[in-house]
Amino acid sequence: MEREQALQIVKPQLTEHRYQHTLGVMETAISLAGKYGADIKKAELAAIFHDYAKFRPKDEMRQIIEEQKMPAILLEFNSELWHAPVGAFLAEKEAGIDDKEILDAIRCHTSGRIGMTLLDKVIYLADYIEPGRHFPGVDEVREMAENDLDRALIQSMKNTIQFLMKKNQPVFPDTFNAYNSIVQNSGG
Repeated sequence: MEREQALQIVKPQLTEHRYQHTLGVMETAISLAGKYGADIKKAELAAIFHDYAKFRPKDEMRQIIEEQKMPAILLEFNSELWHAPVGAFLAEKEAGIDDKEILDAIRCHTSGRIGMTLLDKVIYLADYIEPGRHFPGVDEVREMAENDLDRALIQSMKNTIQFLMKKNQPVFPDTFNAYNSIVQNSGG
């Protein structure tokens, strides 16, 4: 699927603000993919569809999680996590994307996962550091991303975990597991 066709499918599903975010994630993903050797076309497509389900009704997302037998633990955590696995399902079902690597990158872009692929890392990080993002610590992660993808990923996850803990919010286990996996595989 070409960029323009993908954007035409995604745009009606998003607010204008979220569409601009998606364009930023797309450009950032293309840049990171080029820098670190990921498939640029796959990065582009995964970035375009990463928030495809973001504004679907919670009831619809809950129903898809249950019907598709996605991990039930998702329903015990903030519904902000739901759009990633539901988005991967809908990108396949509604847009015909059948590339497992692209779908996996969409599926884990909010939480990470153990054994993240290069494409997973690119999409997770592109979503975190795209130019429209402004929050404490993002500039530090952007700088790290220029030289060391894993180091930037570790810092982004650390920031997210600390942010949630400061707000007394639960941290999804996949995020802890992804963080541990990357730290262990990168030598700390």
